[in-house]
Amino acid sequence: MAQPTRELIILGAGTAGTMMAWTLPRALPDNWRVTVIDPDPQHIYQPGLLFVPFGIYAPGEIVKPRRATLPPGVRWIEQGVQRVDSDAKLVVLDGGESLSWDVLIAATGCRTVPKALDGLSEPGVWNRSAFDFYTLQGAVGLRDRLRSFGGGRIVVNPAEMPIKCPVAPMEMAFLLEAWATEQGIRDDVEIQFVTPLDGAFTKPVASATLGDLLASRNIEVVADFAASKVEGDAQGGSLLGWDGRKADFDILVETPPHRGSTLFDDSPLADELAYVRVDKNTLQSVVHEDVFALGDATDCPTSKAGSVAHFQAEALLENLVRHVSGRPVLPSFDGHANCFVETGHDKAILLDFNYKTQPLPGQFPLAGVGPFTLLGESRVNHYGKLAFRWVYWNLLLPGKGMPIDARMLMAGKRGAA
Repeated sequence: MAQPTRELIILGAGTAGTMMAWTLPRALPDNWRVTVIDPDPQHIYQPGLLFVPFGIYAPGEIVKPRRATLPPGVRWIEQGVQRVDSDAKLVVLDGGESLSWDVLIAATGCRTVPKALDGLSEPGVWNRSAFDFYTLQGAVGLRDRLRSFGGGRIVVNPAEMPIKCPVAPMEMAFLLEAWATEQGIRDDVEIQFVTPLDGAFTKPVASATLGDLLASRNIEVVADFAASKVEGDAQGGSLLGWDGRKADFDILVETPPHRGSTLFDDSPLADELAYVRVDKNTLQSVVHEDVFALGDATDCPTSKAGSVAHFQAEALLENLVRHVSGRPVLPSFDGHANCFVETGHDKAILLDFNYKTQPLPGQFPLAGVGPFTLLGESRVNHYGKLAFRWVYWNLLLPGKGMPIDARMLMAGKRGAA
């Protein structure tokens, strides 16, 4: 007798959701159907947004039709979701239809909320003198503003944590410095990196290394700055702090506060910032045993970055197979994250860390030979970051094998206890 069809629904078809959509049908029993729900017809390669303001990538090089990134045979519903009823195990679509699920995966990512910083979203300021680069509109707007910029003060500010790719604002400061140098206007451009952290980064060893690099490029770090308000107009203004300090700007490159999906506002599945509450090692909801989450949607205390989604996807795939067969899930995700940090002038640094171990120097991914240098600038690291766009579209999203262990390995690292 044929087994009844069981339903697994993935909310969101960004990096995390797309990887799961490719790998799950191959791993689950034949009676499971995988459905992806996402209203956006386009898939954006988000790491590429950093390069759009400098003309390194054109918008068309980092955007593909959503259908082209999803596997054949997986049902895609191009609608938004009104609500998730975890008690009844229903997803209610914008069109009013209700879909039942046996297992739900939240891969809804996170969103920028410019209105959460007073004054930032004012029409005379937003996308006039203040820009983000976490959206395509913001990255293109900043590109157009830089084209007519002949000098002045640029302030780069992440308003608060957590954010997608926490090193990205610092990368923006480095790339702005390199851009101004290439344009021959570096002496006329003052760059400040204004951060709520007590240093350049959250991890002490990396923070010291990156802080020294910022200083060497004459980029001023203003630390412990809790942004409270933006005052200004299309020509510039001031970023105000709760402690009375202010940072004047001609251009503000702002990373607005981030929140989880609006779908999880006031949801029992999520915390007060709308991030889905999961066990940080198993990725299973701490509220509902048939709900899992990964990527930027979770409250896991690690970076919200594509590498994290990749490593989580490997752990989650095994746990979902175990879960649907009635076996206990495993605490197999260790918080592993790695990221290339662009430092300008065709160089980059590579960081590799997890929940327990901060970035260490050494070689990655192969002990002793690399090819990438950890916690050290190199051109190879820069070209590795640029090459990742091809890797993303052709290997990472389709869930194909990559020569990187999902766990953080200590081989090749120096200074490990």
